[in-house]
Amino acid sequence: MTDQEIIQALIRKDNAVTQNFFFRQCRPLFNSIIGRVFDYEVDYDECINELYIYLLSNDGARLRQFQGRSTLFLWLKVTATRFFIKKRSRMIENASHEPLYDYEEHDRDAITLAAPETGIAAMDVDSIMKAMPNHRYVYVLRRLLLDEDAPETVAQDMNISIDNLYNLKRRALQQLMQVALNDIRHYAKY
Repeated sequence: MTDQEIIQALIRKDNAVTQNFFFRQCRPLFNSIIGRVFDYEVDYDECINELYIYLLSNDGARLRQFQGRSTLFLWLKVTATRFFIKKRSRMIENASHEPLYDYEEHDRDAITLAAPETGIAAMDVDSIMKAMPNHRYVYVLRRLLLDEDAPETVAQDMNISIDNLYNLKRRALQQLMQVALNDIRHYAKY
């Protein structure tokens, strides 16, 4: 595909082209930029999702700015570098091993004081969330689904965009489902 064909496919939100371009062809380029811009470890998917949202905002206005005076990769290198430098303080660190949500004794007490059927379900949810490897996902699910906080508030507290929050929520739900399915398979053996 030519550079212009790729641009048009991205603007049309062609999933196959988008996945191939951002997550295969440009991966070494973006990893290099991310490594130079951030002095801490960030999640590749989150960075690229933020960049993708930025490029497609206003009906792909930024993508339409590409005029073909350079290669698409060179244009994207400059655009992505500038974007990540601006976002440097707003991207979430991925290397932290400290959970964003502290499991405290009062959480367990609240679960046991609930109605019996609610208490059991709450304990199941709690144990599945504890089994999730990404504590940031647990934090997002707790705030949005269990605490029923407004997405705008959670995004502001996490210092990320609302679109990034929804991407985190989607991936968190996928991870939660995978952990729950593994839990079911584990107990089905017995």
